[in-house]
This record gives sequence, C-alpha cells and structure tokens, in this order.
Amino acid sequence: MKIEIISIAKKERSTYDPLYKELEKMISRFAKIESFEIFPKDVAKSHTISQIASKQAYTKALEPYIGGCYCVSLHPEGEILDSFEFSKLLNDKISIKFFVGGAYGFEEDFLKKSDAVISLSKLTMSHKIAKVVLLEQIYRGFSLLSNHPYHKS
Repeated sequence: MKIEIISIAKKERSTYDPLYKELEKMISRFAKIESFEIFPKDVAKSHTISQIASKQAYTKALEPYIGGCYCVSLHPEGEILDSFEFSKLLNDKISIKFFVGGAYGFEEDFLKKSDAVISLSKLTMSHKIAKVVLLEQIYRGFSLLSNHPYHKS
C-alpha cells in the first residue's frame, strides 16, 4: 500500500520532525508513506487578500494531486470517526492520499472530489499537530487491521 500526505504548509524544520520520522518508520511495516508540503507564492499572496482567495489558492495548488486513488480530505466540518472507523478507510486500499488544507479549509468543489471528508477533532490545531495525530491514527488503523496490540494502548 502507498500513502501520501499532501498539505498546504511551509517546508520548515520543526521540533516535531523526529516524531514524524518515528511514526513514519512504524507505518512503513504496513505501507510506503510519503509526505509533501506545498506552499506556492499564490497561497502566501492569497492570505493577504481574503479567505475565499485563500481557499481558491489551496484548490489550485492541490487539485493536480487529487484523484488516481482513494482521496481523503481533512476538514473541520468533516465526519468525525473513531479509530475503528478510521481503520476502515485504510482497509483494502492500494493507494490513499490525505489532503490537509490551509488555514481556511477547502472549497466545497475540492471536497466534492474527495472520496471521504473527515475531521480529526472538533478542536482547532496547528498543521504540525494535525500531522502527528494523522500519522498516529494511520499507524493505529493498521494495528487494528492486523490485530497488533498497539491499538489497546
């Protein structure tokens, strides 16, 4: 299985990098995982214009990546799943892409192109924290699917 996490975020070093690497290493037992941060100049400029312009810029940046496999967008108004329901997103997929939007979420048209729209929480969190939560849930999901004891912790 192949998993891609594609997010609107600046590429920068983070204190979370070792945690990302550790979780990605754990996931690699089950799937190949890659993460991409995209933050073109259009996105930066749009943030000075409006929320609508920002969402349009996110769509323009991410649209080339949507499709070709099972696509999941993370969105504040998406469906909230428990870990067992989340694991079903991973089950029987050859390839899956997770999309993390910018500060203002996604345009409705982008969400309609997704196979699933989920929320990690009703809480607002930074992209860095959201990525940790997503990676942990991906590992937990694979653990559930393979009856590995990790999910009981």
